Amino acid sequence: MKSPSPKTAASNPLNAGSALPRLPVWQPFRGPFQRWPHLTDLLIALLMFWLTLLMWSDDDAHEVLALQSLWDVVAFQCAFVGCFVLLWRRTHPWQVQTVILGATILLELGLPAGGIVAMAVSLYSLGRYETNTRASFIAVVATLIFVALDQSVLVQPTAAGTVTVMLVWALWYIGRRLRFRGEYLRLLEERAKYLERERNAESERAVAAERTRIAREMHDVVAHQVSLMTVQAGAARAISRNNSEAASKAMASVEAAGRQAMTEMRHLLGVLRPASDESTLTPQPSLKNLPALIKQVRQVIAWVDYEPHGALENVPTRVALTTYRIVQESLTNVIKHVGAAAEVCVSVRAEAGHIAIRVRDEGHAAAEQPMVVQPIDGQPNGGHGIAGMRERAELLGGFLRAGVVDGGGFEVYAQLPTGMGRG
Repeated sequence: MKSPSPKTAASNPLNAGSALPRLPVWQPFRGPFQRWPHLTDLLIALLMFWLTLLMWSDDDAHEVLALQSLWDVVAFQCAFVGCFVLLWRRTHPWQVQTVILGATILLELGLPAGGIVAMAVSLYSLGRYETNTRASFIAVVATLIFVALDQSVLVQPTAAGTVTVMLVWALWYIGRRLRFRGEYLRLLEERAKYLERERNAESERAVAAERTRIAREMHDVVAHQVSLMTVQAGAARAISRNNSEAASKAMASVEAAGRQAMTEMRHLLGVLRPASDESTLTPQPSLKNLPALIKQVRQVIAWVDYEPHGALENVPTRVALTTYRIVQESLTNVIKHVGAAAEVCVSVRAEAGHIAIRVRDEGHAAAEQPMVVQPIDGQPNGGHGIAGMRERAELLGGFLRAGVVDGGGFEVYAQLPTGMGRG
C-alpha cells in the first residue's frame, strides 16, 4: 500500500483540524427594540398616552382633559391603563389586547371620549408575540367585530370605515408574518449550530481514529526494530572480548535495524507534514517484503522457517500490509519473550477468498523462561501488540487467535478476507 500523497495528507484530520471552515450562522440585526425591550415598551406607552390625549384635545372630548367630573377622571384612567398596559405586550399579548379593547368599548359606550391609540400597537403585538394561534385569532376577530359595528360598516359601508377595518386586520397580519419569519430564522440558526456541533464531533472522531491508526503503526515499527536492536546489542556485548569481528557484525546489524526503524518512522510522520512539504514518501511494506523481514529476523533467531503458499502477488494491498504487520509483530513477540534460541515457523497461505497467517514458535526456550501474556486494558489474550493485531484483522472483517499450544509453544493464527473468490 502506498502512502498518501501530500494532497491527501493535507486533508488528514490531524493536519487540517484547525483549518476546517466554520459554518455561517445567521446573526440578525439587534436594534433598540431587542437591546432594551423594557425601556422601549415604556417609551411606546408614553408615546401612545400622549397621542391619545392629543387626539382627545382635537375633538368634542377636549373638555375631558379638564377633569371637571367623575366621568372625566374615569375616561382619563381608561386612557392611562389602556396605554401603559403595553408594558406587558410581549409576555401577555392577548390579555393586553383584551384590556385595551375593553377600555375602548367603555369609552365609546359610556364616557365622553374617543378611542385609544394604543390599540394599533396592541394589534401588532398580538400577531407578533402571541404563541397561541387560537387565542390570537379570537382576539383579532373580536376587535374586527367591534370596529365594524362602531364604524357601521355592516349597515352603511363607508370608505373610512372599510379602511379602518382593513387597517386592524393589516396590523395583526404584519405582526403574525414577522413572527413566522422570526421563527423560521431561529430554526435556521439552531440547525446551523447543530450542524456545526456535529461537524466538530465528526472531526474529533476522525482525529481519534487517525491517532489510533498512527499509534498502531508506530508500535509495530518501534517494537520490532527495537527488539532486534536489543538482542543484537546484547549479543555483541557478550562476544566483544572474545570475538571482536562477530561483535562488529552484530553492531552493524544494530545500526541497520536502527536506520530501518528511522526510515519507517519518518515515513509515518510524513503524513503529518503540511502539504507544502515536498518530501518523498516511500510505499508501505507488502507481502513481497516478507522475505527481507525473515532474513532480518534470522540475524537474531537461529532457526526461522518461512513457507509462502498461493498467489500472494494478487492479494489486495490493504490485506498485504496487515499480513506483513501481523507477521512482524508476531516475530517481535518471539524475540522479546523467547529469545535467540527459538525455532519459529511462519506460514502465509493465499486461498480462495481469504489469506491465512500462522506464526508458531516451538517453545524450546519457553521451557526455561515461559512466556506469560499479561492482560492489559481488559484484553484477555495479550498486551498492546496482540490487541493491535486483532484490531487490524477485525477491521478487515477477519479474525485472529493467539495463545499457548500443546508442547509449550505459542501460536498466532489470523485469517483475513481478500474478496477473491474461486476462479
